[in-house]
Amino acid sequence: MPTAVPAAANQTPTAFHWEPQPAAQRILDGLLTEFLERCPEAATLAGRMRAETGTRFKDWVDHIGAPRSSELRQRLAETGFSLRPQPGAPECHVHEGAMFCPVILGDDATMRVGIKVDSVADFLATWSAAGLALGGAVLGEPLAPLRMARVFTGRDAELWVVERHGHRGFLPLASDAGKGVAALGHLEALRRRRRDFERDEDGLAELNRLLDASVAEIGQDWSCDLFFATEREFWQRRNRAAQVQKARQDKLGLGWANHDHHTYRCSRAEFTGLVAAWEKLGLRCRESFYAGAEAGWGAQVMESSATGITTFNDVDLSPEELMGDFAHTSLAPREKLGTVGLWCALHGEALLQAGMHHLECQFDHHALVQQLEREGGVKTMAPFTTFPYLRQAFTEGERWAVNPARVDRLVAAGRITPEQGARFKAEGALGSHLENLERNDGFKGFNQQGVSDIIARTDPRRQTVPV
Repeated sequence: MPTAVPAAANQTPTAFHWEPQPAAQRILDGLLTEFLERCPEAATLAGRMRAETGTRFKDWVDHIGAPRSSELRQRLAETGFSLRPQPGAPECHVHEGAMFCPVILGDDATMRVGIKVDSVADFLATWSAAGLALGGAVLGEPLAPLRMARVFTGRDAELWVVERHGHRGFLPLASDAGKGVAALGHLEALRRRRRDFERDEDGLAELNRLLDASVAEIGQDWSCDLFFATEREFWQRRNRAAQVQKARQDKLGLGWANHDHHTYRCSRAEFTGLVAAWEKLGLRCRESFYAGAEAGWGAQVMESSATGITTFNDVDLSPEELMGDFAHTSLAPREKLGTVGLWCALHGEALLQAGMHHLECQFDHHALVQQLEREGGVKTMAPFTTFPYLRQAFTEGERWAVNPARVDRLVAAGRITPEQGARFKAEGALGSHLENLERNDGFKGFNQQGVSDIIARTDPRRQTVPV
């Protein structure tokens, strides 16, 4: 497994070297197994998640609450968990070297597990419509940054659903109706934002105007959460695999709360603007990648720990540029277009006209492949990662029509051949995918060689027939 390259000169080479954490995974698996044995209705939900959505219960878990004991506290500490108190959870243990949910130790004998959902109200309405009486009031007012509801109970066990909008604590905030209404206004403005301008810099200026207004009124973390919800919605409108899978997850009231990361393709000219927009929303640089001179692309991973949002940001890149801080240094124009640059030239910037290249969510890898093809006719490409701790594959690409004017400009500039231009006009070009990802043992990183392979396989110049 290749080691991630530090994102900036002031980061140590081991700052983002992610490793599987099987010992910590065994602790969490044991707690969840015990919980599902105690709570039969939660176990039924877990079975339906796998059978009807191709997902695993543990990938939806927001937090685990367990009775406090010196033995469990010691086991958590020995496997990499650290005490990080949160509002409403004074003994909250988190693992900062892996993708694990927090473990909260409490005074009573009840186990409490929270699962992530896009909307508590949607979950409750979905299950109520199915004839199930769900107990407990909703904690947190409508439009609040945190809402929670107890939905199933068992033998000293409670299942809760958790809806977050940039709030990592476990205690709902005091009601602020004015801020909630303001959040709705900013959500609508972001959903309706104009994406297509004659000059991309004007599109970025408009986006920054909207982000500045939102951050000033409702804060960075809430704005970040709302913005990426609108990005998933825009991408979904242009991707049939996403539409099929979202409908399957909505049947259980879950939404896209199993998202892993959002992938953007960006031209060299606008890359620093993309990074600046993410930093405005609280994302910070993690590892960066370079696939090698023959591939000609690089990527900067960014993350907001407050919201759980991660972005994977692709750009045409050369080896010498990786040695500097390419996320914050303007990249000089290049005549030759790599896979990423050509995608942007054909479809537009992912942050603007095109929308995301793909959303990657956490699934039961093999179950999803079978279910999508059987139930929706959606096929999956050959996987590009098959490690025991990481499996990744794209659904077959969504082919988008290409604006003929964009093709003509590329042919005139000698960046594609007339034959390629004619084919793009007639057939369109690959646009977007849904990515099927399965993480095990808390592995938080990516497979650089595998990503390089799939980047090459999705180059529009290699597509000769519709897929």
